[in-house]
Amino acid sequence: MARPLPSPDAVPAPQGAPATLTRALERLVDPAAAELLARHPAHQVPHQRQVFVNRNLRMDTVEAVGFDMDYTLAIYHRRAIEELSFEMTLDRLIHACGYPEAIGKIQYDQQFVMRGLVVDREAGNLFKMDRFAHVGRAYHGRRSIGDEERYRLYREEKIRLSSERYAWIDTLFALPEACLYAEIIELLEGAGQKLDYGKLYDDIREAIDTVHRDGSLKAEIKKDVGRFIYKDPDLAATLHKLRSGGKKLFVATNSLWDYTDAVMRYLLDGVLPEYPSWRNYFDAVLVGVSKPGFFSEQRPFFEVDVASGATTAKEPEQFERSHVYQGGNLLRFEQLFHFHGDKVLYVGDHIYGDILRSRKSSLWRTCLIVQELEDEVAYTDAHLAKVHRLADLEVLRDRLGDEVNQFKLALNAAERRLEKNALVPEQRERLEAERREHKAALDVLRKALKDTTREVDELEAAVEDGFNRYWGFLFKEGSENSRFGEQVEQYACIYTSRVSNFLHYSPMQYFRSPREAMPHERGHALGGRLAPFGSEGPPRGADAG
Repeated sequence: MARPLPSPDAVPAPQGAPATLTRALERLVDPAAAELLARHPAHQVPHQRQVFVNRNLRMDTVEAVGFDMDYTLAIYHRRAIEELSFEMTLDRLIHACGYPEAIGKIQYDQQFVMRGLVVDREAGNLFKMDRFAHVGRAYHGRRSIGDEERYRLYREEKIRLSSERYAWIDTLFALPEACLYAEIIELLEGAGQKLDYGKLYDDIREAIDTVHRDGSLKAEIKKDVGRFIYKDPDLAATLHKLRSGGKKLFVATNSLWDYTDAVMRYLLDGVLPEYPSWRNYFDAVLVGVSKPGFFSEQRPFFEVDVASGATTAKEPEQFERSHVYQGGNLLRFEQLFHFHGDKVLYVGDHIYGDILRSRKSSLWRTCLIVQELEDEVAYTDAHLAKVHRLADLEVLRDRLGDEVNQFKLALNAAERRLEKNALVPEQRERLEAERREHKAALDVLRKALKDTTREVDELEAAVEDGFNRYWGFLFKEGSENSRFGEQVEQYACIYTSRVSNFLHYSPMQYFRSPREAMPHERGHALGGRLAPFGSEGPPRGADAG
């Protein structure tokens, strides 16, 4: 005999389910669906490995998925690769650019740099700003710039990142140059040397470009690929799952054939028996594509001889599996690959080269790989009690501020009435008592506001500095999204920490963005969490004016 169907009230919410999901399950009226949900727990993806959604993306409409290689398919051991780049650039500055031997003792400090920083080539500073171009933190060398100097430098005129004065650190490859810039300024100015900050940055930029461009950096990596690149055990299974879901896959990397082959062989060869060579995972392999020019210029494709690395003289008429092509452009790629527009999802790590340019030049959907995301999510989850306490304190601070203003208005009104000579003694006595009451309440509230503001500042500093004592969080600057966070939100349809996170999802997944809430909606949207005083009604005087 079949057991009775559970009532909708009996449907258990998945463990750890948000209150909104619990309420939705309570309203479920279809008994068959209720039973299925009761028998099958919700699919849970670890927070650090989730795909986060800025714009709805239906994977069942995506027919082709393309990947960058460096910091996308290939996850680098960051400290190892950044220290190698730092040291090789430092050596070139000394021996090719004439910088003093003394800078050779500089050590790389990975904590002192992060993506989203800006180099001020005129003032010799590094700074971080929020989405409104407000500079919240800045350093000259390793010296923290105080509020007054920071305001003078960056609040008296609009910051235009497109000007030559500024350089945007938007890739992980660029972190060593930012660290070198600050450390050299600190060392040489400390020794009394006057510097041309613009020339210093240009020299560093040229030196680091050279070690990338001449192949010397990649030659070192190829000597011991495993030291520099993490072999993700889930990568092969992820690509296989996407292919099994009917997706065509391609690689489009700026790296040339010899380096691409060395890295991809290390990552994929021999992992799954269905794919004897890494090239068998992909329907097209494109190297040396020179992004972002690939999206806007009209370079031709040429086939690569995989044995010699040389390119043929004739442009191909079609792509063939297991063949390799160099150069090319977006329009010709879509013609040869037979997929175009929003049927293509491109996955990369570079906001400008991979994401912004593809968004502006095509209808391709975009996924940004942010390797640092795992650390930030793990830290935030571990300190969730403090984060919630901070949110509660910020609401309390705002409420106290509102009450202080209301009592100030009431006190001022009472004092103005007391200034009138026509008051009878009883009126004056009553107003005096009212004034004293308002003054006493105002003193209490001002002290509470001061104490709460101090606690907010201290807790915010403790939380942010615990993650990075120089710059705080990658995605935040104070209470606002950082400039980097804003660009992720603006240009990436989805973002995640690594390609293999797609293994946790169906190839037909509907990635839905959270319901957007404007400031006037948020108290309702968050179930009152950010408005804990809402049950008491509006603050006194809220409807005045």
